[in-house]
Amino acid sequence: MNLNELQPAAGSRQVRNRVGRGTSSGNGKTAGRGQKGQKARGKTRLGFEGGQMPLYRRIPKRGFTNISRKEFAIVNLEKLNTFDDGTEVTPTLLIESGLVKNAKSGVKILGEGKIEKKLTVKANKFSKAAVEAIQQAGGSTEVI
Repeated sequence: MNLNELQPAAGSRQVRNRVGRGTSSGNGKTAGRGQKGQKARGKTRLGFEGGQMPLYRRIPKRGFTNISRKEFAIVNLEKLNTFDDGTEVTPTLLIESGLVKNAKSGVKILGEGKIEKKLTVKANKFSKAAVEAIQQAGGSTEVI
């Protein structure tokens, strides 16, 4: 087989059906919509059930969404070992290094794993375990 002999699999590329193009096309006049009725005249909105109470209104609602919720990008301690001793780790440095892809409302450092480097870590939030581990390693923490 050569590159010039490549073809798509049989039946994988179907031609679009052009409706309303004359009676001989098989989908002329009413364009495959049948005679009269709501479906022949126009579209209904998503979730419309012909006047019956829609499912999304029948199901009971629970809880609420807090619009002022802050979501933090999470970084575990073991990830901070990639930096050299004495480095000042800031949210911008974490984004540049690729450890954080989206800063969201800020960065939170969690105490998962061990840290072997002496670092100065600046972040929006810290867990208690993370603060203890960083200080034990000889580093310091600062809340921005």
